[in-house]
Amino acid sequence: MTELLTAAQMRAIEQAAIESGNVAGLELMERAGQGAVGAILAEWPELGVGEHRVVVLCGPGNNGGDGFVIARLLKEAGWEVDVSLYGDAGNLPPDAKVNYERWAAMGAIRAYRIDPPPLVDDYLKLPDRFDLLIDAVFGSGLTRPFTGLFTIIALGRERLTEAGVKCVAVDVPSGLCADSGRVLGCVIPADLTVTFHRQKVGHFLNQGPEVSTKISVADIGIEGSPRSRVGAVGGCPAAPGDAIQLVETPRQLDKFNGHKYSHGHALILSGGVGKGGAARLSARGALRIGAGAVTIGCPPAALIENAAQLTAIMLTAVKDVYALNDILKDDRINALCLGPGFGVGDREKALLAAVLEHRSPGRDPGPQPAGQSQGPGSRPGLRRIVLDADVLSLLAQDESLFAKLHKDCVLTPHGGEFARLFPDIAERLNQPASTGPAYSKVDATRDAAKRSGCVILFKGPDTVIADPSGRCSINAAVYERSAHWLATAGSGDVLAGFITGLLARGFDPMHAAKAGAWLHTECARSFGPGLIAEDLPEELPKVFRTLGL
Repeated sequence: MTELLTAAQMRAIEQAAIESGNVAGLELMERAGQGAVGAILAEWPELGVGEHRVVVLCGPGNNGGDGFVIARLLKEAGWEVDVSLYGDAGNLPPDAKVNYERWAAMGAIRAYRIDPPPLVDDYLKLPDRFDLLIDAVFGSGLTRPFTGLFTIIALGRERLTEAGVKCVAVDVPSGLCADSGRVLGCVIPADLTVTFHRQKVGHFLNQGPEVSTKISVADIGIEGSPRSRVGAVGGCPAAPGDAIQLVETPRQLDKFNGHKYSHGHALILSGGVGKGGAARLSARGALRIGAGAVTIGCPPAALIENAAQLTAIMLTAVKDVYALNDILKDDRINALCLGPGFGVGDREKALLAAVLEHRSPGRDPGPQPAGQSQGPGSRPGLRRIVLDADVLSLLAQDESLFAKLHKDCVLTPHGGEFARLFPDIAERLNQPASTGPAYSKVDATRDAAKRSGCVILFKGPDTVIADPSGRCSINAAVYERSAHWLATAGSGDVLAGFITGLLARGFDPMHAAKAGAWLHTECARSFGPGLIAEDLPEELPKVFRTLGL
């Protein structure tokens, strides 16, 4: 898994590398500048030949110091370089001050004050023609609103794009909170963002992908240094909540020898007549992803309707709680899905309460090897359950139902459902961001998981998955993984089915949620535009083949 960093984590890693004596801060700044120039020329090889002009905007911190290094390196390569400084040179951090002085010995610097704000006519004066704009104003440590003079720069960015000027952000686009992906005031969008050592959380959340456009990670030579990863910051293993990972290719997806029930049996509870389509989508997803058997439980009146559209998926009548409890005596049923097309009446409330309270009569398979799934064999304890759609509304309406949630549940809300379940958390998340680090979707999902005591998969292009311990991952359908056609009716029902099928196969709830979300995006990318929800399960075999399964 790729580890994503907050601004504070990156500072701690850099400081640990410096304190180890393996590298000086000035050398890290030089490497950052070299990495940025290398990334620029790799992205646009045509800029490596001929005469070119660059405007470098440097801020009052170490991000500005990186900018001075970039300016010097491009000047030495024969570029015409125009440099501006925002802030007082006398207040620059020591390493940035050294690189300011190195540049000052080579070329002019146009200075602009930040506090107090400049006069209206004292704004950035750009050359008539240039090829590249380097945004080294504010990096990942931005805490102040990006307003005033910077609004003029941000507004002028569109005109520069029309003129063919390429913009490169150093670490993060100025105005973007590196921890939340939220814009603090305004932002300078980049055509390329060059970040260092690791990608930052904000590159993948909220507006981060929109304004970062494309990410290049430059190696600054601290990978092998002490505490170069979050898990070692502070000199000891980090708590689970310290690390945020980008969801990547899931492992342990292949099926070994056995019969259908050794690969799990998923039960999907459906709504009544005319309401079974969503559950059928979930069931198809669970079956395609590898559950050995899948059954839809529906009201007796809906049996004929469902039977007319199902073959490999089994059917059973669930008239009421008594019927459900009788079905759940079968300890081969080891995963359930409630919510898609389910309904929100008294019957559905009673069924939800029964499922949340029901314990499997199975035998405990004993301890499993570290890092391995438990396997689909029966075990005593509460059932593994995916809760989606209508059931989330029931949970939001009834505190006693919400209180029954447990660690083997996975909740899959979209933004509106999340706001109904966790109104105070959503209100905090939706408040305008004015200072950094801003409250993020990661923060909100972790808080929701802790409150509910179960895994939360907060849906969106920047899906965030967290469990009560603080473990957190981001499944980002952005940049090269963008699949905006996934926003189609029923796609969430299929996702719920994917996760249910993986639970049936023995994946723990966090692993099932991450793998299900990743496969969901990959199916959409594999199919392409024109996708409808029914296509997602049918694309799984192709995705599995690309994984060598």
